[in-house]
Amino acid sequence: MHPVLKIIVQRLALGGFSLLAVSAVIFFSVSLLPGDYARNILGQSATPEAVANLRHDLALDRPAPERYGRWLLAAARGDFGTSFSGRDGGHGRAVSALVLPRFFNTLVLAALAALVAIPAALLLGIAAAIARGRAADRLINAVALTFVAMPEFLIAYVLIYWLAVRAGLFPPLASIHEDMSWGQRLHRLALPVLTLSFVVLAHILRMTRASLSELLGRPWMETALLKGLPRRRRIVHHALPNAWGPIINIVAFNIAWLITGVVVTEVVFVYPGIGQLMVDAVRSRDIPVVQACALIFAAVYIGLNLAADIIAIVTNPRLLHPK
Repeated sequence: MHPVLKIIVQRLALGGFSLLAVSAVIFFSVSLLPGDYARNILGQSATPEAVANLRHDLALDRPAPERYGRWLLAAARGDFGTSFSGRDGGHGRAVSALVLPRFFNTLVLAALAALVAIPAALLLGIAAAIARGRAADRLINAVALTFVAMPEFLIAYVLIYWLAVRAGLFPPLASIHEDMSWGQRLHRLALPVLTLSFVVLAHILRMTRASLSELLGRPWMETALLKGLPRRRRIVHHALPNAWGPIINIVAFNIAWLITGVVVTEVVFVYPGIGQLMVDAVRSRDIPVVQACALIFAAVYIGLNLAADIIAIVTNPRLLHPK
């Protein structure tokens, strides 16, 4: 087997094992939440027989390992079960029908933030590396460090205050519905997109600057300078190809964060994404929805980091020969 293919297979196996372990942690952690859902939904005046019947209908009376096995097999087929909330005549909505539209909304928000943040971060990172040690480099780094140190909820509230309350440019909440045009949606999503973009931009910018700055000091880059190669050619054709490994890793990591770390941003802006759905499900003790959201977050995070790891291996042959 080719060394690259062997490493890819090993990474895929490790990713699958990690997801399996995370699924077990998710299931049993949610199962250990205090309280009894059947008692909560029926009320304290419910008879023991009614509580027992509802627990049987929800399969809550089965042993935890058995419930985990059934849930895992069903989840592998895309069936996350039935929501506990909104049950009508003993039947609730399918969890997938609740989660998939919200997950699409989160993907839209993450994609818009990535489209804004990644190109800007790469350009500013390259500019800071070229101007390293000068005033422009210090200014860019100071701004990046400021946003790295600020939690996203603080950035969100600052943007709401200045751009929504004071300037009135954007609505403070990102509530959307199906009847809205894409123009209206983009206007509503401006503040959450900016919030996520500032956080992601700072991390990618610093990694891009660090990678390029280290390469620009190499002897072979100084040789290219002495040969009279233009700056653009030195950066684009010599430095960037050798810096893509760590840059791609940090880009993939931040894209994964955009999808899995949007819970705070969605709650602040009341955006109907999967993060907001998960918070609401925790409040109502809707166990199947919580488990589905957490598993989707884990799968996306592991999958994107796995893809970044594989891309870094393929684009850096030196990793194949550690000696």
